[in-house]
Amino acid sequence: DRVGSLVVALEGKNQGKNSCSMTTKELMAIDPGKSGGIAWKMAYGARAIPMPETERDICEKLKEIYYHLDKPTVIVEEVGGYIGRPQPGSAMFTFGRNFGFLLGVLASLGARVVLVGPQKWQGFLGLGKSEGNKTKWKNKLKARAQNLFPSLGVTLATADALLLLEYGNKTE
Repeated sequence: DRVGSLVVALEGKNQGKNSCSMTTKELMAIDPGKSGGIAWKMAYGARAIPMPETERDICEKLKEIYYHLDKPTVIVEEVGGYIGRPQPGSAMFTFGRNFGFLLGVLASLGARVVLVGPQKWQGFLGLGKSEGNKTKWKNKLKARAQNLFPSLGVTLATADALLLLEYGNKTE
């Protein structure tokens, strides 16, 4: 299977090279939304992927990762109705629907889910606050994730999920 292949590829390669490899607890972290990502941590390293494009792909990937790990705690960014700028109601409805879909998939897996707001995990990691320039802020988050996980190819899509993973690693 694909996750099994990842395990073989990651074993030894990432050991000690990223922040979350310090402990043996297995975690998964999800930055919901179409431009978000999924990150997970095993005893020997972390991995992250952009959010799959379809609901079926999301469901299959979450199941694949969850069953490969040993009943991980799943950290999910808790989203509200406002995402930094005014949005039409239909966009917010879609965003909320996708968030609910993710929670439903995790519930069907029997996952222990921890919801955490962006201000909480960003504050805990000492990231400060966004000051209006979204591009600058997202690049700051990406740079922090790159520092914490130097052996991974961090992207804008995976940065928040990796930072959520770091938050979970330190708090769970």
